[in-house]
Amino acid sequence: MLIAEPLEIAIQQLSKLPGIGRKTALRLSLFILRQSHLDIENLTNSITNLKTNIKFCKNCFNLSTEELCPICDSSNRDRDIICIVEEINDVIAIEKTNEYKGLYHVIGGVLSPLDGIGPADLKIKELLERIQKLKPKEIILAMNPNTEGEATALYIANLLQNQDFRISRIARGLPIGSDLEFADEATVTRALEGRIVLK
Repeated sequence: MLIAEPLEIAIQQLSKLPGIGRKTALRLSLFILRQSHLDIENLTNSITNLKTNIKFCKNCFNLSTEELCPICDSSNRDRDIICIVEEINDVIAIEKTNEYKGLYHVIGGVLSPLDGIGPADLKIKELLERIQKLKPKEIILAMNPNTEGEATALYIANLLQNQDFRISRIARGLPIGSDLEFADEATVTRALEGRIVLK
């Protein structure tokens, strides 16, 4: 079937989004076609605004509109605990529980030699500098319970082994192979409360 060029271009662009295949991209494109010009203008403005006004926190690499994210900037957060996570989605998942009151550090992924991702590609150097500066009492390793997450947690734990603070892992309340982002609040809460002390 021959598809009009503007529709084909929209399908190709939407197909680049995670979890969006060609059929879903076609449905989204047709839905967009049925929307008013004002709705489409609001959508495109919100995407442009997102790209223009969101940056990474200079301390923890969470998303922010300012130099520091609201968590790093808050005087109500416990600065003695740093929770290390893979991605920003993980900060959102943990924050939804309203249980954790410490700081975060987003390393920006996991070690994956097959994909060419090594320690230099993650925010591990910045983490070590931050730990030296803040001198926390506990580091929580909140990596996803999969092979890459486990390897990354082990790598970071080994780097921090001779430090004078507690190192813990979130408990195995999360099933192997799942991501923090998709876990419900109760599961994430149990995982945080039952974290394992590594040192």
